[in-house]
Amino acid sequence: MSDTPQPDNETEPDAPIAGMRLAAARRARDISVLDIAKELHLDELKVRALEENNFEVFGAPVFVKGHLRKYAELVGVPMDDILADYYSLNRAVGAPPVVGRPRAIELDYHIGRWIAAIAIIALLGAVVGAVYWWFENRSAEPLAQTDTATLAPFASSAENDIDELTGSEPAASLAETVGVGDADTESAVAAIDASPPAAAGDIVDNGSAASEIVSASSPSDEPLATLAMNFSGDCWTEVSDAAGKRLYFDLGTAGRNVTVTGAAPLRALFGNSENVNVTVNGQDYIIPASMRSGRTARLTVNAP
Repeated sequence: MSDTPQPDNETEPDAPIAGMRLAAARRARDISVLDIAKELHLDELKVRALEENNFEVFGAPVFVKGHLRKYAELVGVPMDDILADYYSLNRAVGAPPVVGRPRAIELDYHIGRWIAAIAIIALLGAVVGAVYWWFENRSAEPLAQTDTATLAPFASSAENDIDELTGSEPAASLAETVGVGDADTESAVAAIDASPPAAAGDIVDNGSAASEIVSASSPSDEPLATLAMNFSGDCWTEVSDAAGKRLYFDLGTAGRNVTVTGAAPLRALFGNSENVNVTVNGQDYIIPASMRSGRTARLTVNAP
């Protein structure tokens, strides 16, 4: 028989464990079973069963562990020791969870969320960059250029040039007569033989430095009409004879006097009728409102 002492690795059979340890602490603090029962909301019989480690009366292990924790708090016994005793008595319940494992799982979960968020942000950045590149390349495409039309102010071969240059309503023809044959037009045309008419097709311009005379051949039996124009401002003007020949087409300016004689009837169009005073066959003539359309006016001059 060896005299070397052997280590005592086993718990003494008489040492109180679990509920017994709680009962010993209760008696040491002089606390009655009734007081513990009130705090745990149990009857005295169940408190006795808890102190005697008779846990079957409580049913599920979760209820047993809850009562043991609350009891340990009341009598000042470490809860870890009580739970260790409980697991040693009830090995079927299983060992307590490893400390720190839930934290590791939670950390892995958060890292995964961060990685997913970074991937989504990178994908959105790539999409935005592709859209921006597409718009930049599209805006760089050359645009079609259109040359601006240039109007010649003193030359025209079309009958509606006056309307385009003056901004008035388009006319069917510059030589078209307004109200030919009606009572207003017949009464508006002067027929006064105040002075001998000039030769057919002559243009006398008294307001310019040198008078311009344009001769136009016409049968001697055609009646002639004379139209004199005194301009007080800019006014595009066209005068045509009975055959539709353009006798005068120009911009009248302030202080300019122009006299036109040609085969009757003469047809005149004024782009800005407010800037011209008219004399018909030697007599002053006021253009009536019926012959005006906005700023333009059309006039027919018959022979005296």
